[in-house]
Amino acid sequence: MCTLSDGVNGLPSAVIATDEGEDGVLRGRPGRETRVDSIEVGGLAIAFERQGIGPPLLLLHGILQDSRAWRPQLDALSDEFTVVAWDAPGCGRSSDPPEAFRLPEYADCLAAFVEALGLGQPHVLGLSLGGALALELYRRHPRIPRTLVLASAYAGWAGSLPAEVVEQRLQQALREADLPPDVFVPAWIPGLLTDAASPALVDDVMAVMSDFHPAGYRAMAQALAEADLRGVLPRVAVPTLLLYGDADRRSPLTVAEDLHARIPGSTLAVIPGVGHLSNLEAAASFNAEVRGFLRRAHT
Repeated sequence: MCTLSDGVNGLPSAVIATDEGEDGVLRGRPGRETRVDSIEVGGLAIAFERQGIGPPLLLLHGILQDSRAWRPQLDALSDEFTVVAWDAPGCGRSSDPPEAFRLPEYADCLAAFVEALGLGQPHVLGLSLGGALALELYRRHPRIPRTLVLASAYAGWAGSLPAEVVEQRLQQALREADLPPDVFVPAWIPGLLTDAASPALVDDVMAVMSDFHPAGYRAMAQALAEADLRGVLPRVAVPTLLLYGDADRRSPLTVAEDLHARIPGSTLAVIPGVGHLSNLEAAASFNAEVRGFLRRAHT
């Protein structure tokens, strides 16, 4: 274990400990290694996966997800980037956050995480809630993101959806947080994947969702419901890619078009025939869009 730099915004310093399997690594593609680590930030244990060597690319998952949702990106993009996927507080192998955690607290924790790992100015890719978190990170720590990739993203629920939809989603989440996953997780699938998704993919998504933390689900739903990030959109001054599936029911193209109109110089790419989890349902197309955008951002 080793002590790293002082934290961000008064957060304590970070400590890293490797969580090793039998051979010390989890393996993705042959010849590549995915390290599973844990870092302490602000009293919270934050788990993450890291793979590859190159410019850092930070992956932020959505609600009811964790770093496992990024396996296709960890495998495919690690030939060119150091890909880091965290388990947000209250998800996966990470600690549950305090009850009052909202998007600003998630963003400050993320900033401390970036500093502790020495990632400098990473490319930041967020999907769904992760996209809102990427925007909040930019709002509070604008020097951190080198670029933004906002996939299936919102400017917060309050910033992108009608008030009645926000309230319906929040109340649904608060109810579901107290239920066993088999009662509610299957009903989520039509909003995340299209009917063309393979049974194996559906099973994988349901398995990850079924490992949810009730405290994390409540915190994230309340964070999204309260967040209205429309004010930061015109101030975004880094290259930004908006990446959406044209069959997304949870974050439809009207949301994408609104963000595109508000973020100066942003690029909107639409993947046909896929839903909210476009990084999984159309991984090859998703990865190609991300890779091409990041390469262009370097030129």
